[in-house]
Amino acid sequence: MADRIIAGQDTPVSRRAIAPSDAAELLEKKSSQLQSLLKCCYGDCSQWFDAIGAVDRDHVMWIASDLADEVAELSQQLLKRVNAADLPKT
Repeated sequence: MADRIIAGQDTPVSRRAIAPSDAAELLEKKSSQLQSLLKCCYGDCSQWFDAIGAVDRDHVMWIASDLADEVAELSQQLLKRVNAADLPKT
């Protein structure tokens, strides 16, 4: 994930400082995008997914994988901040 870049941004998520509120907002956005994308791949929409062909299916899953990586990275950043805030100050 260290080398992945979020669309519209020139710095990978893990290499730039993101305020906790911004990280939380970005996490929510990326999670929603991933959920919407994956809804196109099963159930009633699975016929569309099957019909687009192997190359495009691979591209859709590549996008989903990138989004999942970004969600994981943002989640880890937020968890580290929460854990650091909970540590007693010495």
